[in-house]
Amino acid sequence: MAKATIKQVAAEADVSTATVSRVLNDSGYVSDEIRGRVMEAVERLNYQPSAIARSLKQDKTYMIGVIVPDISNSYFMGISRGIEDVVGREGFQLMFCSSDENPDKEARLLQLLQEKRVDAIVLATAGGNEQTVARLSESGLPVVLIDRKLSGDAADAELDLVAEDNEDGANRLMSRLLEDGHQVIGIVNGPARVSTGRERFEGAMAAMRAHGIEHEPLVYNGAFSTEDGIRAVRRFLEAERRPTAIVSLNNRMSLGVLLEIVRQGLRIPDDIAVASFGEVEAGSLLKSPKLYYIDQHPYDMGQRAGAILLTRLNKDGAEQAPIQEIFRNDINTIA
Repeated sequence: MAKATIKQVAAEADVSTATVSRVLNDSGYVSDEIRGRVMEAVERLNYQPSAIARSLKQDKTYMIGVIVPDISNSYFMGISRGIEDVVGREGFQLMFCSSDENPDKEARLLQLLQEKRVDAIVLATAGGNEQTVARLSESGLPVVLIDRKLSGDAADAELDLVAEDNEDGANRLMSRLLEDGHQVIGIVNGPARVSTGRERFEGAMAAMRAHGIEHEPLVYNGAFSTEDGIRAVRRFLEAERRPTAIVSLNNRMSLGVLLEIVRQGLRIPDDIAVASFGEVEAGSLLKSPKLYYIDQHPYDMGQRAGAILLTRLNKDGAEQAPIQEIFRNDINTIA
């Protein structure tokens, strides 16, 4: 059965197509009697307005693009849920994309979302697309950075940002291990091309300097994956001086660290202690691991990003200065 058209609705209700449009878009005056006739015709014909036509007319698609490095990571799932719960109440829907930590794929996704005419973009960048992001923002498309900053000191100065205090959190994690008496500590870090990798590593190194540790730590630079945590532990255990503790600066890598330590028949924390930037749920399965972790709040960050989006999508907030909010999270322990 062919889909009904607005002309058929107008003929059925004995009104003009312009009147049908006013009723459906709730714009302009229409009497209650005519409005009733139009809605009855819509129901009889099962008329479905074209979302594409409506978006072209209103210059709004009610779609928000969200690009994250790994949509399967519970951290980014929490962020996405927080955004959705805020903007969904205002009729917006999210288009989720995963860059897989690949800058080239991220560039393609940014172009795709622009072609889809999304009303705004939330980006947890994989790095390397600073010029593209700046161009989109300068075109008037709202861009909110989440979790990660762009490269360069002033690269994201004109963009809204919701992120964690990565340097402070990593500093406190490392300090906790040092205060427990550990001297040889392995650091499992992410790629330096993204701000979380750079800032967390600097925070950990600053803690070592503050505690008078002069020797270089064991460092494994991964790509925020479980496999990287596994490889890091294997590398550390082959070192001339085995670390007595490991600080893992990403929750996915931390899972790999725990898995490999257990596979090696080692005990946590007796044989090797672990501190993680982000909670690892598997840690609760271990017996008295004394596992330190930064207690992140991705859902709250997502809600804040959603509120900023609504501010930008409201014309009254379009000219406001950039909103940049940094979350400082606490250290907890799985005892």
